Amino acid sequence: MKLPAPLCKTAIALATIGLTFAASAQTKWDMPTPYPATNFHTENIQQFAGDVDKATAGKLKITVHANGALFKANEIKRAVQGGQAQIGEIIISGAANEDPLFALDTIPFLATSYGESKALWQASRAKVEEKFAKQGLKVLFSVPWPPQGIYSKGPLNASADLKGVKIRSYSPTVARMIELMGAQPVTVQAAELTQALATGVVSANITSAATGYDSKSWEQLTYYFDVQAWLPKNVVLVNQKQFDALDKATQQAVTKAAADAEARGWKTSEEKTIWYVEQLKKNNMKVLPPSAELKKDLVGIGDKMTKEWLEKAGADGQAVLDAYRKSVKK
Repeated sequence: MKLPAPLCKTAIALATIGLTFAASAQTKWDMPTPYPATNFHTENIQQFAGDVDKATAGKLKITVHANGALFKANEIKRAVQGGQAQIGEIIISGAANEDPLFALDTIPFLATSYGESKALWQASRAKVEEKFAKQGLKVLFSVPWPPQGIYSKGPLNASADLKGVKIRSYSPTVARMIELMGAQPVTVQAAELTQALATGVVSANITSAATGYDSKSWEQLTYYFDVQAWLPKNVVLVNQKQFDALDKATQQAVTKAAADAEARGWKTSEEKTIWYVEQLKKNNMKVLPPSAELKKDLVGIGDKMTKEWLEKAGADGQAVLDAYRKSVKK
């Protein structure tokens, strides 16, 4: 039955209003991340976004922009703070110049296993959240990288073998360690590491087996020394105002999905560590433990950096470190 013209116009107007309301009811967030879509961190985040979508029945849509496509790694935190992106992933130690607490998990040989790394996160989380909160950022979850090793072109018997070598750094703390080894730190983000190795911008690397695999380090480097110096953590941050603008049910869905992502991410990181090392071996990298002399050199550097860190971190840092050491009796 054909409606009279006035009724037809009314029906169209009501339908338009309904569509407009439906569109406005859906919230869309952009989420820049620094690592490839196939990296376990990114895969975990994709599942987090999917869980949020499902739990909110599509009310909150998070679009993940992997591999620094939307913002480069060192731009993501500022973008989330400024609202250019609503949510994002960073490596915590990348912000170490802003506050010494952000450097804690990259102090060499302070926490070298998954158990110790989790204890360190539990001891420091409240303070880390407090620091980010002052910048208008809310911590949703954190996931560690596998233990860090040293990639090189030639064999390493002591830290002196790296004197003058240009080594890739991804945070101020890593740069300090490289300096103490007598080498030259060069800041290179993960997305640019393959090119940096190929062009000679750096000729060695301190990172995990995961990043070594992602960047195909075997194409330029021969050795991977599994020194297990530390387990740096990534953190997913959301702009606090954007989070507060969500209704309570959606907020709860986000925090539940975040808790699940953190538990899943820690488990995956530990499980994939062995797999990543095996991939390095399959691609003809020489995977070796550090020599006694190299380990001694690096532990000494770690002790020095711990003292330097405490001088900067003050009472807050001492309290966190004491709580951690008490929990692991280290």
